[in-house]
Amino acid sequence: MELKAAIISLGSQSSKWTAEAMQKYFSEVDQLNIKNIDINICGREAEILYNGKPIKDYDCVFAKGSFRYAQLLKTLTSVMQDKCFMPISAEAFTVAHDKLLTHLELQKHNIPMPRTYVSSTIPAAKKILEKMNYPVIMKFPHGTGGKGVMFADSFASASSLLDALSALRQPFIIQEYVETGGTDLRAFVVGNKVVAGMERKASAREARANFHSGGTAELAELDTATKKLAVRVSRAIGAEICAVDLLRGVKGALVIEANISPGLQLITKTSKVDVAEEIARYLYERTKELRGREVKRGTDRIMKDLDYEKDGAEKKLITTLDFRGNKILLPELVTKACDFDAEDNYEIIARCDSILIKKLNIKKEEK
Repeated sequence: MELKAAIISLGSQSSKWTAEAMQKYFSEVDQLNIKNIDINICGREAEILYNGKPIKDYDCVFAKGSFRYAQLLKTLTSVMQDKCFMPISAEAFTVAHDKLLTHLELQKHNIPMPRTYVSSTIPAAKKILEKMNYPVIMKFPHGTGGKGVMFADSFASASSLLDALSALRQPFIIQEYVETGGTDLRAFVVGNKVVAGMERKASAREARANFHSGGTAELAELDTATKKLAVRVSRAIGAEICAVDLLRGVKGALVIEANISPGLQLITKTSKVDVAEEIARYLYERTKELRGREVKRGTDRIMKDLDYEKDGAEKKLITTLDFRGNKILLPELVTKACDFDAEDNYEIIARCDSILIKKLNIKKEEK
């Protein structure tokens, strides 16, 4: 089955690796820069444009990007998701790119996480901070790579941070600090399983274990419960491919974040797993499965319309022809509808634009 795919992204190294791996499975793989995507939502049907022209038809589209493109990615996926396989749902781009919405979705699905509070005003946030045990973590709803995450070891420092940040006029997320020795876990989910895991450790002067903040990483063997939890998170936010960040709590793992556009370099190097290959194979298998179901539904619908078993009336079928060199193979639908048998004799009348095949109902003589 020949299948066409595209990866829509900002053109990162991770996206290039994924596209290269996809070329092993798909007959055609295009790398499209999200910056060149436009969406025309006038008229009867929304239209996706790439460099000003209608985007090609694909069987699979893997769209990803930073929170700055969340609305565009959500709109694009809403338009395309009924036409091809897309591993990230439209809603996931809103939920996963907003830490507040992520925590709300996790809470809905009863997924364990550190105790979390939200406040939109400085006075309200300070009242929350008065009740907290220190240290605490303070976050902005948006931000990647550890950006927008702050550490406060006392009420005084947390209050000072709030005063300094008041000019930004953003809601604040205040979260209890879980002591893990400056480490966290990352589980990379593809489909219904975790394909790779690693443990990240913060640098001596950092509370954040994120690699972009100077942290280091090493291979981590995740237990079954942690893997199942990571898969639950991916399902909760509507993403079949994502990275889930967790902390080792006293009573088990706690989820702190979900990333639907994670980098592959560090997880690949650390785990020794070709994550791009895992993603590509999964995309192909899911696309093939989806297309196979569509073909079967189409075949069943045509066979029902033909209703060939009830009467001998003429049936009309519009289809393509399968060529094998200079030979033409008749579709299975035709052979069933006409009750063709290899033991029967047929009269074939060929014209320049048509072929008539008539069964003579004379059995071949046995040798």
